[in-house]
Amino acid sequence: MDQNWLDLLQETNQLSKVIETNKDTERYGLVLSEQDARAIVENRKKSLQEQKRVEFGEGITPKIIREFCDSEFVRQDNYADTIMRLQEIFFLYKNEMDDEITDDELLHLMREQYDKLCFGNLDYLESTCLYDFAEAIRVGYRGYHNTDGYGEYDKFDVQERWSYELYKEALQELFWS
Repeated sequence: MDQNWLDLLQETNQLSKVIETNKDTERYGLVLSEQDARAIVENRKKSLQEQKRVEFGEGITPKIIREFCDSEFVRQDNYADTIMRLQEIFFLYKNEMDDEITDDELLHLMREQYDKLCFGNLDYLESTCLYDFAEAIRVGYRGYHNTDGYGEYDKFDVQERWSYELYKEALQELFWS
């Protein structure tokens, strides 16, 4: 019985913290309803259980919300789902990176790649960007401590990207040859 009471207290606290973020996000056109906030808190609990993690204090969810709320790829119609997926990815990669990276370093890395390289594609963020970076951390890379997680992924990016110059050249060959 005591455990249920403690769980309820923690969930109520988390719900309150998530709803409080509306004060920061409404200027970006993002507002969580109580139903959305409850879904996010429930998803957090499930993700923590799946990854066998515990959190103390405020938890990471309000930080995720504040880190991503001004991204051009987060819109009201995908807001709650995006936050839930980001929580899942965050907890997964805290484990995959053996807790070597701080919460803020991981959040900064996630946000930078989400906007700059993934263009809002959460699957790409999870399966490519963070996967590659986790590999680097597991083999001993620690340079991200000096940058707070910013500008780090480019050092390990082995994915081939399209080149504007190559694209322009291909168009010229197609249409002006």
